[in-house]
Amino acid sequence: MSHHSATIEWQRNAEDFLDQRYSRRHHWRFDGGTEVVASLSSCHMLWFLAIAARRGYRVDRYVDLAEGVMGRNASGRRCITEVTLHPEVTWSGEPTPTPETVEAMHEEAHHECFLANSVTATIRCLPVSGTP
Repeated sequence: MSHHSATIEWQRNAEDFLDQRYSRRHHWRFDGGTEVVASLSSCHMLWFLAIAARRGYRVDRYVDLAEGVMGRNASGRRCITEVTLHPEVTWSGEPTPTPETVEAMHEEAHHECFLANSVTATIRCLPVSGTP
């Protein structure tokens, strides 16, 4: 088994965000070119941002230090067997979501992400405490 990582970062800048007309542009940085991990992280992030905006929570920054484990599937083929997302969200304005609300939004994003629904890898989301 080998471990790989990818960092996904999005920043609001001067956009309002709550009007849901924010840039979806974000950056990927790789360790070993783990595009599958970055794709899953991006999909989760984009859903999370949409959910937060719809609920009236302003996100200033979203960074995920995602990790993937490369192993072998039941057929002996190499594949990503496990992905762990570590999103950290920075908020501004009022209201600010409770930790329970943030967790619920991550769970909803996970269920909405078509990539997460398309892979056989185990996907975990372990949010880092965000900052107001």
